[in-house]
Amino acid sequence: MAAVAPRKPRKRLAPSEKYEMFVAVLTGQHTQREAAERWGVDRSTVIAVLRCAKQSVLDGFAAAIPGRPGMTAEQAALAEARAEVERLRATVTEQAIALHLQQGKARWA
Repeated sequence: MAAVAPRKPRKRLAPSEKYEMFVAVLTGQHTQREAAERWGVDRSTVIAVLRCAKQSVLDGFAAAIPGRPGMTAEQAALAEARAEVERLRATVTEQAIALHLQQGKARWA
């Protein structure tokens, strides 16, 4: 039976190292394999860093709506939810008023 090579301990990269890795692969200075060797990590780590960087850039572009201050996706969702709550509150108030006018004040037993 063949012996299995022991796994390397995980190496945690600083955000600045992840950025350097992203730029190096993006600009073609390193391949994914070369970047993994240079920073002493597994290729799957390089792929995860690239995927995270891509998603962060896309989130940044999505938040940058011309003519409006930038919002994160979370802030935009929260603002949308608050507007929906306010709309529902106004609808319930209108319905309560209409019901009161239609049925009149309920009598106490």
